[in-house]
Amino acid sequence: MNPDSLAEALLAVVTPIAASLRPDEALDLTASDIVLERPRNRDHGDWASNLAMRLAKPLGTNPRALAEQIVTALVDVDGVASAEVAGPGFINIRLEAGAAGVLAKTIVDAGPAYGTNDSQAGVSVNVEFVSANPTGPLHIGHTRWAALGDSIVRLLLASGANAVREYYINDAGAQMERFAISVLAAAKGEPTPEGGYPGEYITELAGRVLDARPDLLGLPDDQQLTVARDLAYEFQLAEIQASLARFNVPFDVWFSERTLHAKDADGSSLIDQSVDRLREQGHVFDEDGAVWVRTTDFGDDKDRVIRRSNGEYTYFAADSAYYLNKGDRGFENKIYLLGADHHGYVHRLKAVAGAAGQDPDKNIEVLIGQLVSIRGARLSKRAGNIIEMDDLQAWIGTDALRYALERSPADSPLDLDPELLQKRTNDNPVFYVQYAHARTHNVARNAADSGVDRGEFVPETLTHETESALLGALQEFPRIVAFAAQVREPHRIARYLEELAGLYHRWYDSCRVIPQGDDPIESVHRTRLWLNDAAGQVFRNGLDLLGVSAPERM
Repeated sequence: MNPDSLAEALLAVVTPIAASLRPDEALDLTASDIVLERPRNRDHGDWASNLAMRLAKPLGTNPRALAEQIVTALVDVDGVASAEVAGPGFINIRLEAGAAGVLAKTIVDAGPAYGTNDSQAGVSVNVEFVSANPTGPLHIGHTRWAALGDSIVRLLLASGANAVREYYINDAGAQMERFAISVLAAAKGEPTPEGGYPGEYITELAGRVLDARPDLLGLPDDQQLTVARDLAYEFQLAEIQASLARFNVPFDVWFSERTLHAKDADGSSLIDQSVDRLREQGHVFDEDGAVWVRTTDFGDDKDRVIRRSNGEYTYFAADSAYYLNKGDRGFENKIYLLGADHHGYVHRLKAVAGAAGQDPDKNIEVLIGQLVSIRGARLSKRAGNIIEMDDLQAWIGTDALRYALERSPADSPLDLDPELLQKRTNDNPVFYVQYAHARTHNVARNAADSGVDRGEFVPETLTHETESALLGALQEFPRIVAFAAQVREPHRIARYLEELAGLYHRWYDSCRVIPQGDDPIESVHRTRLWLNDAAGQVFRNGLDLLGVSAPERM
């Protein structure tokens, strides 16, 4: 019996009770409205519900009296071993061992699908993250967003959403010109221009540009700059893409800002069209020769200029066009992951949604991440003034780095200890979880060598207290996935896996899958192998949601 079927059972029990207390009023309640929680003290049962306390007042009765009526009827439900009233009206429920144990086979049969759910079915969402300028290597801040953004999308997909990972390439504007003059200066052997980009990586890019175009310095000056910019941009973007691929972050869409500025056959750009579309919504006005969006209507601290009096568009214009373009591509909801220095963008982007005629509280989410520090980390030798993603990954490892970045809420500052993250001890959270997974495989290998297989499944034999606790945690996985997707918090998966690892290790220490000595193989041994393999499957599924590997040996 899982939480959904238990909720259905509670609904079936309470409906006639409610009808007897309020015969003229229909009970406005569904199974999804019934909250079931795991008691902190497992001596109190497998599940607890506040249903009686919630319904007592509208039904005109005492919470404890209502709870006693529910309990009396509930104990006759198949799969329920006992039920009792606690405190002012809480209901504690204990399931029969067989009803709880059947979950082990359910998980093994479901395989990678266990934990998937339809809580986000029908939701279309575009998740934009990282989006670093293609003018240099990715740094530590981008690394955090790469890990979190990818895992948020994995959670959304697992929960039934139509979700994509999108990288917005800021390849238009003044930063690209500074990038070009920096590379060209390096190609000529000149010092970095004022306001340009320093670092050995610029020299490396210049060398690659010269290798690709040996005639570069013989071209007219304007062509030199264009060639240097386009080739260096191509090389740097390829490096960014390679860094993210090594970090196990696959992007579905690479969206170029230049697309927004490109003119169509009528000589109109997406930015031109976005201004007209916002004007149609009634939130655009003209003043002092400039075009403005009345963003104060949606909580912004001031109205924003979208086109200056000289006819030039602002960054806000590109932001607006990009937002509208996402909607045109079928994404009703948009999630932006931005760095700690982008707090000012929150109201601005929500104002764009409102000005476009959408709900700023529903159709757009802006997540702000806090800073990450790495003890003992050195600045990049290539870039000179940043800590590079590639350096961190080579130093700490992909799995440890991703897991460490994902096991805390995005809005909490992080101070990572590389020495700890490289330890092969239980103090290292990623090792602790991965080792638990590897242990499930070791148990399965040893079982096979001893002749224990899954040829028999007798769930009522799973009666040990550690088995009850382990099954209870495994039962929770789909709910944890759905909730983590809803609140965009991958750290809930990491913390769940750590708790599950502790429960699995305690079960391993207490219950044998392989008989001792010459003892015969019994039903309980084969059934425990099912439970062992179910735990391994949930470890794999959870680690996959975090983009972390699940090694079979450690």
